[in-house]
Amino acid sequence: MQLVATCLFGLEGLLGEEIDNLGYKRIETIDGRITFEAPAEAIAVCNIRLRTAERVFIKLGSFKALTFEQLFESTKALPWADYIGREDMFPVKGHSIRSKLFSIPDCQKIIKKAIVMSLSNKYGIKIFPETGVKYQIEFFILNDVATLMIDTSGIALHKRGYRALAGAAPLRETLAAAMVKLSRMRENVIICDPFCGSGTIAIEAAQIACNMAPGIYRKFAAEQFGLFDKSVWITEREKAKSEIRPAVTKIFASDIDAEAVKLARDNAKKAGVDKYIEFSVEDAIEFSSPIPDARGTIVTNPPYGERMGEITQVRQLYKAVGANFKNKVPFWQMYIITSDEEFERHFGRRSDKKRVLYNGMIKCNLYQFFKTKK
Repeated sequence: MQLVATCLFGLEGLLGEEIDNLGYKRIETIDGRITFEAPAEAIAVCNIRLRTAERVFIKLGSFKALTFEQLFESTKALPWADYIGREDMFPVKGHSIRSKLFSIPDCQKIIKKAIVMSLSNKYGIKIFPETGVKYQIEFFILNDVATLMIDTSGIALHKRGYRALAGAAPLRETLAAAMVKLSRMRENVIICDPFCGSGTIAIEAAQIACNMAPGIYRKFAAEQFGLFDKSVWITEREKAKSEIRPAVTKIFASDIDAEAVKLARDNAKKAGVDKYIEFSVEDAIEFSSPIPDARGTIVTNPPYGERMGEITQVRQLYKAVGANFKNKVPFWQMYIITSDEEFERHFGRRSDKKRVLYNGMIKCNLYQFFKTKK
């Protein structure tokens, strides 16, 4: 079986490593998605365990689609009845990029019609009630090549289930996990987020530290599919739970907003990692190591600022925070994400490495500072 895991732009390398570590064979990598070979049981494994994936799809097939006739006939030829029953729902949505078939509504209609005809030939009926299990069909047309898939995740995987409330442009859980993984968390180096907000970075760090699978406590669309016995999901969840271990790395999270810290603490409790994070109300301008002389890494998502007045204030904040970090924790590693292209100038220091990442549709830079020796 071929599966497709999607991710935020810039996280393909990390997602590929996760897929490799699960023992599955990568076939193709393009921007934001990786196709790989795996057994059907991998649908449960990947949904429960992948930290940087947004969704996991079953790939039905890919083909050239220069005309609506090609799209219709090639779609109809795919084995839809292997997955979709006579009463099941099968809505269609998708995207088209740099292709002759660019009208999304027209592509949806053609694909839907082709699937109906394919299923009609199998079941001998023309009208489908679509009252049963939902199989969300997704098409992706890139450079005139159409790929047809079935979504197995349902709600996007970055929605772990522990964060009920957040700000206007919260950091996605998958991106927070990626930042922590890129920081190369170590047992003898503390992790600090002085702009913790709703606690996403600290929570993802704690889950990584105690080897807690990110999807262990949520549900997925494919749990209703008839692909394999539902005991596969129970078995995989129990296996993941058995692999949780006490976190050794110390994790600290703080914010100037007391309500944000309260929310972060509540979210950490929902995520099952509150005992591994020490929360406090603190202004990042006055941040200092919570443990004297400790080696530390700052992983954080400071305010971006969207309007001109906000940008000016945010840049003043960057300047003050940069001066404080230089004075209080000059030898710590830092991983700071922001959409401000002038961050380094205002922070007062050039990063050792800059990596373009996307928080949803917002283009950001992850500024990485590696100086660790006195």
